[in-house]
Amino acid sequence: MKSIRKAIIPAAGFGTRHLPITKAVPKEMLPILDRPAIDYVIEECIQSGITEICVVVSRGKQAIVDYLDTRPELEDALIKADKRDKLGLINAFKGRAEFYFVRQSEMRGTAKAVELCREFIGKDDFAVLFPDDVMYSPDKPVTGQLISAYETTGAAIVGVQIVPGDEARKYGVMVPAEAKGRYTRIKGFVEKPSSEKLPSNLTSLGRFVLTNDIFDYISITPAVKGEVYLPSAIDLMARRQNVYAYEFEGRRFDVGGVEGFLEANVAFALKSEKLKKIIKETVKEG
Repeated sequence: MKSIRKAIIPAAGFGTRHLPITKAVPKEMLPILDRPAIDYVIEECIQSGITEICVVVSRGKQAIVDYLDTRPELEDALIKADKRDKLGLINAFKGRAEFYFVRQSEMRGTAKAVELCREFIGKDDFAVLFPDDVMYSPDKPVTGQLISAYETTGAAIVGVQIVPGDEARKYGVMVPAEAKGRYTRIKGFVEKPSSEKLPSNLTSLGRFVLTNDIFDYISITPAVKGEVYLPSAIDLMARRQNVYAYEFEGRRFDVGGVEGFLEANVAFALKSEKLKKIIKETVKEG
């Protein structure tokens, strides 16, 4: 079993929860403090040992490509202005990961976004990180935890946490089989179930380590209203072979929506003594 060295970041969505700003700015480029949201996801990849990252983009997402590209003219300008200390800010990932880009010209679902990266993945197993989900996990990155779980089981891993029923039904929920510690073998994966049909509170939160045969399941997964969803393909896989949910440690922020985006900004700001003071003074004045 090879180590996980490749990851896919599906970033082709419209970002409708952040309209009107996402008409012009990709939601993945909206800032959490002084860094775009996708920065945190890429940093999680690198800290987890991933060295090759394929980002799925679409029309209107060129800013992501530009951000992850090099800017020699900007580097030269900083050097001439004796601002070499700024070089690390614009080259944070240089030499740490290679980036590849695939364009999803038609929104056909998350599974189809992953499938577009099949040539990039080759015969390897790989991670998938959805950029709507930004994690804070200082001890060990969430994807690193899932990679360790994959190395233990040799099977596909879905990153989960226990979420209250009213919230869980907004996401993908596991149909559990036997459990041991943080591991639960799953029998299925239900996307956005009704409260009456909630199979558990083990909720998928945007992190996966998948075995290569997921592509075979994607190819036979039925479309729903023209879209093929990754949870549906994983559901098929879980019915035929071992797939595990792993309850990861860390705090997840749903930055795809305004509330979670605000929560992430405040939470990360509070980790800085300087910014914490500003927030407290601002709230007091309000």
